[in-house]
Amino acid sequence: MNTTAIPKFPSRSPDPLSKALIKNFLVVLLGVSITCIGASFLHAFSKHQILYLNPRYILFIHLILNDMIHVMLTVILFVMNYILHKVSFSICCIFVLFIRFATENTPLNVACMAIECYIAICLPLRHSRICTIKKTLSLIGLIWVTGMSVVLPDLVVTLETQPMEFFHSQFTCNSEVVFPIPVLIKKKYIIHSLFLVIVWFTIFYTYFRILFTARAASKDSKKARNTIILHGFQVLLCMTTYFGQHLLDVVQRWFLLNYLDSIFTFYIIVHVLPRSISPIIYGVRDETFRKYLLKNMLCKCSYRKKKRKITCAKVALKT
Repeated sequence: MNTTAIPKFPSRSPDPLSKALIKNFLVVLLGVSITCIGASFLHAFSKHQILYLNPRYILFIHLILNDMIHVMLTVILFVMNYILHKVSFSICCIFVLFIRFATENTPLNVACMAIECYIAICLPLRHSRICTIKKTLSLIGLIWVTGMSVVLPDLVVTLETQPMEFFHSQFTCNSEVVFPIPVLIKKKYIIHSLFLVIVWFTIFYTYFRILFTARAASKDSKKARNTIILHGFQVLLCMTTYFGQHLLDVVQRWFLLNYLDSIFTFYIIVHVLPRSISPIIYGVRDETFRKYLLKNMLCKCSYRKKKRKITCAKVALKT
């Protein structure tokens, strides 16, 4: 099974210039939009103590930051493959490694958010002791260590087994070209299957525990159950990357006459869509975060209006 971390591209683009420009424009527009939305969440988070001292929002912001890294790198790689067609091993390797780090991190981060939600509802008296800022930061570090421990062995094996000419060659950048050894693809499939079982078990366990705890049907418990369902939906979208080749085969059946159209659709479904809904699921739905996000945006607007009035007054005085 071929579980690609980034979309494949042919060695040259047969797309007409206008079509290639439209595709790249849409990809860049989506990437910039997601990055700007994520940046607004990061700014609001950094400005309000009630947010950056809360483990729940720390995990949420880490998810947003991780998604921003993933989207920015995949957008750059998408455009670069269209323009340059071939890049050196070192440049491609850096892109592939960090994209795969971000890919492995997202489901683990969502699982940790589900556990935090479970502790807040089912173990409220122990929540402040279990979910501390220090433990949350350590958990984020563990997520990155886990992702690196999955990906870096592929790099080590490739460096040890491939001839020197391979590292000086140029090619169209994708994961299977950088790590071409078949056993590494099988290893990735086994690890992704393991991640799939662990993360989905966590989602189902936390959901049903919250469901049984919430028999009193309090408002907060209902919201927590809905949040866990959205966690599962987010994980389902993110884990489409784990089964990329099967999904790509399905998409290619829709676009039998144009391979690049299938690649483009695959990229949007697997790499853009899951990262675009994270702010809506975890940020906008949260009343506290939404309040401070809107407050931060209103403060920016009022500051700009005030600055504009001052500028106009200065111009009037000069005239």
